[in-house]
Amino acid sequence: MKFIVALLLITPAGLALADEPSEARQKEISHLVRQDCGSCHGMSLAGGLGLPLRPETLRDKPKESLVATILYGRPGTAMPPWNPFLTEAEAEWIVDMLLKGQF
Repeated sequence: MKFIVALLLITPAGLALADEPSEARQKEISHLVRQDCGSCHGMSLAGGLGLPLRPETLRDKPKESLVATILYGRPGTAMPPWNPFLTEAEAEWIVDMLLKGQF
């Protein structure tokens, strides 16, 4: 049984779980998305100064592009870079949650 558990921990799915932010950090990030992102993208993320961040508007965009936009912003627009405050894994988690409509 221990052998099976060890295999699960080294699979790609297991590694993805290891990169997921802790529960406490997820709460912090969720607050950031609702307040900071919501200040431009609308408090319900349905759009405002910034584009909507709803699953139906993000589905056709490459995940890597969405992560890069979060981390590095969009020069020439009001979208700031968040890489001083977020890791790449955290930005990926945000994108995953946005695509699921979890914010």
